[in-house]
Amino acid sequence: MKKNLLVLALAIILGLTATATEPMNDEKKEVKTEESTVTWKAYKVTGSHTGTVNLTEGSLLFNEGKLAGGDFTVDMSTLVSTDLEGEYKGKLEGHLKSDDFFGVAKHQYAKLTFTNIESSGKNSYEVKGDLTIKGITKSVSFDVSVYGSKATATMKIDRAQYDVRYGSGSFFDNLGDKTIYDEFDLVVDLVF
Repeated sequence: MKKNLLVLALAIILGLTATATEPMNDEKKEVKTEESTVTWKAYKVTGSHTGTVNLTEGSLLFNEGKLAGGDFTVDMSTLVSTDLEGEYKGKLEGHLKSDDFFGVAKHQYAKLTFTNIESSGKNSYEVKGDLTIKGITKSVSFDVSVYGSKATATMKIDRAQYDVRYGSGSFFDNLGDKTIYDEFDLVVDLVF
């Protein structure tokens, strides 16, 4: 009986030791979409507009505490302006959702999937990813910072790459002060 207990105790100790030395598996952290924000800012010759769009789902992947992946979906039908009110707010939002811009009726969701991640300092990463807007996928690069259960990313997106043509000097000549710049900014604050 003592021999059996000794063998059992030895097996448990060896089992725990083997488990402790195995590399950690990837840990997937679901993004809390209600607490996370995606803020946009777009520029034109005569000023700018700001707004938000909602995440429908998202997750970050960590390996041994380091960022290792990410996958996100944004519902373009939730795109709103935060710098206007009343009639002008409604007009801008309707125009942005129309085929002149993001064609939300045909392309309701935009997606981002991380494809490469390099550490650039403590809690900081340089990320490359595939961004899909209007069914067109292009590679984008941006910075991500992770602190505890929060992450922040900032990026510039060139709308011309996604066939968003309205008011773009890349597609039309002689727009003058009606030109809307191709690049817009996104600031993403994630809670997971």
